[in-house]
Amino acid sequence: MAPRFSSFEDAVKVKPLAILVGQAPVRLWGIDGRERLRRVLGKLGVELHDEHATAPTGRDLLYLRADYLFDERVVAALLETPGVALRATADGPLVALHAPAAQAAPASAVLAGQTPADGYRIETPESLASAYQERLRKRSTPYVLPVTEAERPALEQRLFGTAYKGVTDFITKWWWPRPARQVTGVCARRGITPNQVTLTGLVLTVAAGFAFWGGWWLPGLVCAWLMTFLDTVDGKLARVTVKSSRFGDILDHGIDLIHPPFWYAAWALGAPEGSLPAQALIWVIVIGYVGGRLAEGAFQVLCAKFSLFVWRPFDSFNRLVTARRNPNLLMLTVCALLGAPALGLWLVAGWTVLSTVLLWARVGMALAERRRGALVSWLQQVGREIPADSLAVRWFAR
Repeated sequence: MAPRFSSFEDAVKVKPLAILVGQAPVRLWGIDGRERLRRVLGKLGVELHDEHATAPTGRDLLYLRADYLFDERVVAALLETPGVALRATADGPLVALHAPAAQAAPASAVLAGQTPADGYRIETPESLASAYQERLRKRSTPYVLPVTEAERPALEQRLFGTAYKGVTDFITKWWWPRPARQVTGVCARRGITPNQVTLTGLVLTVAAGFAFWGGWWLPGLVCAWLMTFLDTVDGKLARVTVKSSRFGDILDHGIDLIHPPFWYAAWALGAPEGSLPAQALIWVIVIGYVGGRLAEGAFQVLCAKFSLFVWRPFDSFNRLVTARRNPNLLMLTVCALLGAPALGLWLVAGWTVLSTVLLWARVGMALAERRRGALVSWLQQVGREIPADSLAVRWFAR
């Protein structure tokens, strides 16, 4: 008998109960499949139900195989699509099912392959969930993969790769991934939490600021670079272990947003007396930095909900080098090593002004185009207006 599905609106009024099926002894980034799914479902506000207990009436049930690794986008999409039976691949086994509570027994048999999936809409991860990830500014194919010990290294790499932003500065994108993966693994195995990593970064942020203020360039730069590295690690650790929290997110982004101007001001105050107009440069950098951030915000308020840096490929290339902390810190480092710390601050001031002017110019262009219709991120146009083999796709969308 085919399941009787309610309307979509009725189905999503109350979130389904989740039932995990099977065992998953292989641990990825320190946690097994059941615990990973429990954390993912907890983030989505979904309650777990014992697979051996009687299913309550009036609630949809979401069955998930615990011996498979689910892309979080796929789980979120399943919650919103009652009546779907999910295959890992087009000709692969059923790995998930969103069914009404009244059909709990037959649904369980369907997932086990004992009963045909009549009446269910068959989907795959690619057909169910979007490849575009707005928060991480990237495209990646949604997946559901079997978890085995032999595949553990590849699956851990997949989780780490999907946790990484596609559009970011060139240091975060190309310098940090390899060491960050190793440190993330150490943290995961030893039970170090993302918030502990972030708080360590906060201590280093303060230490770098005081060192710059005192003119101790090299110790300050060591602290600063360690902080920027840990700023990569904490987010990746949170995503691969599914331990992100509201507090951690606010703390991490708050530190990222606030500390750069204080570093530049401390650098100016620590420079040899008379080597540069400290007060004037501080104001130029602070105004330029705030202006750049306001330009990004203005784009999202006035033009589109997505980031300015994923509007056109040009903007993604610009993000690699725009006057954010890491490119600016590299200029300060090179100049300090050359014995010209004052020159470093002049370069940061000039690059900040140029970057901010460019960002506002892009906002103006976006406003003009917005009058002709809604803006669309280039990441959503790959394979259509944007060639799939273009440099932008190779760098940012894979």
